[in-house]
Amino acid sequence: MVNIGNSWDSILGDEFKKDYYLRLREFLKREYAHYHVYPDMYDIFNAFKFTPYENVKAVIIGQDPYHEPHQAHGLCFSVQKGVMLPPSLQNIYKELHDDLGLPISKSGDLTCWAKQGVLLLNTSLTVREGQANSHSGKGWEILTDEVIRKLNAADRPIAFILWGANARAKAAFITNPLHGVFQSPHPSPLSAHRGFFGCRHFSKVNAFLEQNGIAPIDWTVTD
Repeated sequence: MVNIGNSWDSILGDEFKKDYYLRLREFLKREYAHYHVYPDMYDIFNAFKFTPYENVKAVIIGQDPYHEPHQAHGLCFSVQKGVMLPPSLQNIYKELHDDLGLPISKSGDLTCWAKQGVLLLNTSLTVREGQANSHSGKGWEILTDEVIRKLNAADRPIAFILWGANARAKAAFITNPLHGVFQSPHPSPLSAHRGFFGCRHFSKVNAFLEQNGIAPIDWTVTD
């Protein structure tokens, strides 16, 4: 079964025993056996491995992993080192530069954010090559909804960053007044100009964290 290797194992342990997850597991066995599926099966839970529950300061919610070779590695919006930056990530970097003046990195690997407490969570954690949303509706959403509920129950402030309609739908689960919710259109080229650009979420999240006595995030991504 799943072994994340930190506090998420006990927090999500019951979920991994439920019928919906057991059905999802059988589906994934077939998919990985017969198709190219991303990310690598050993990277599916990287968001949780890099960011234990007690370390979560902020959550960024994506849709599903990138579906082309060598991109996805278990962190939403992030790609492996040496891979061309996808358009949405280019726009994230542009907003980061406009907001905080940080240089635009050539690397799309956001592991440095995850290690500082940014849970980079996709709504679905796997995808078949070349077929966006091909693993949606298979059970992942049930699990990731529960993750949001568990984080909502935390007795410390967490910043939830919701970009796009799919992510913003998760706002219904964020009811704890301790938390901050930051919403905008998706950074995709199709929607970024409708309010993602200029949202200044990076500085606003850090201000929220500092107001609550929590160390801010260094959003710098080195090449």
